[in-house]
Amino acid sequence: MSRQFDVTIVGSGPAGTALAAACADEGFATALVAPFPRRPWRPTYACFADELPADVRRRAVRSRSPRVRVAAATQRWWTDREYCVLDNAALAGELRRDSVTLVRGRAVGAEHGPGGSRLRLAGGERLRTTVLVDATGSSSRERGEVPAQTAFGLVLPEEEARRLVAPDEAVMMDWRPPVPGSATATFCYCVPLGDGRVLVEETSLVRRPGLPIVTLRELLHARLRRHGVRVSAAQASERVWIDMSAPRPAPRRVLRFGSAAGMLHPASGYGVAAALASAAPTARALARHWAPGPRAAVAGAHGVLWPPAARMVHALRTRGREALLGLSPRQTSRFFEAFFGLPAELRTAYLSSRHDLVGTMSAMLALFGPATPDLRARLVLGTMLARP
Repeated sequence: MSRQFDVTIVGSGPAGTALAAACADEGFATALVAPFPRRPWRPTYACFADELPADVRRRAVRSRSPRVRVAAATQRWWTDREYCVLDNAALAGELRRDSVTLVRGRAVGAEHGPGGSRLRLAGGERLRTTVLVDATGSSSRERGEVPAQTAFGLVLPEEEARRLVAPDEAVMMDWRPPVPGSATATFCYCVPLGDGRVLVEETSLVRRPGLPIVTLRELLHARLRRHGVRVSAAQASERVWIDMSAPRPAPRRVLRFGSAAGMLHPASGYGVAAALASAAPTARALARHWAPGPRAAVAGAHGVLWPPAARMVHALRTRGREALLGLSPRQTSRFFEAFFGLPAELRTAYLSSRHDLVGTMSAMLALFGPATPDLRARLVLGTMLARP
């Protein structure tokens, strides 16, 4: 006989685990399905501290940087928002609930009926559930030439990384080329990990297709050598590939959440904080709309995730991403020089708020106005060619 649950979530990353915890807290019989549901999370997750739920901010932060350095033509330091790296083990401990049933298996399909869904797992097991959630993350590279953010990083001892980053700061973006005359637009990203080590990454913000990891590794090595940092001192490496093409989903029988729902910032690739902050409101929406049945519950939760303002902000950010795709390295440096100089409230609106339509539009207009004619032309062209 197949097992029965109120909510079944496929995907055990931070987004799926956070939503499972929130659903369990609402009293739902909740299952979390993944091939290895307790596998540790390996990526380095970072965000501005004010984007996090209060309990995560208190108990699951690995390191904090009161200053954020950015650089394009000039260098600036932002001190208005603390930047932090999450402690993956502490975050998992904060989010896991004994009442959530962990199901080890790979989802291969589902059938839907008036009263719920039946999830099929490889091996033949079937799980009955009222609401089915897809929290499996963004798609794989097999989708082809999608816009992607890629990065290659090395973990270095603090004393070695000091040539690139001060002890009390994080380097969010340093667009100065890794070697003079570089024809590839990449930036350096440095964050302290809180244990005497620093992650230093060479990052390509968004390209179609993503810049190959091997190219980023070569550029990072060149940057480190230029600053006198010993590549041989590296203690670990990190590879990043983020599909930036995930569209905003329409409400159907399966509720999408996290990266699978297109909740990544279409231009920057940030998304974990948004998923953590959205988990409890989504679970509450399921509870409010539960009585009429699964269709109403999914539609209600989708409405909380994607109210009109969020849909419009997502569309604007997507057009902004397409504009970035068409910029030359020189134009990219100019663009970010202008962005880094925006007032703090406009930077915050564009980078962090999924619902601030006025702030997002104001930030984009503030960037467009003082742009040079060639940069303005590229921004207009990229926006007009944006894919839906």
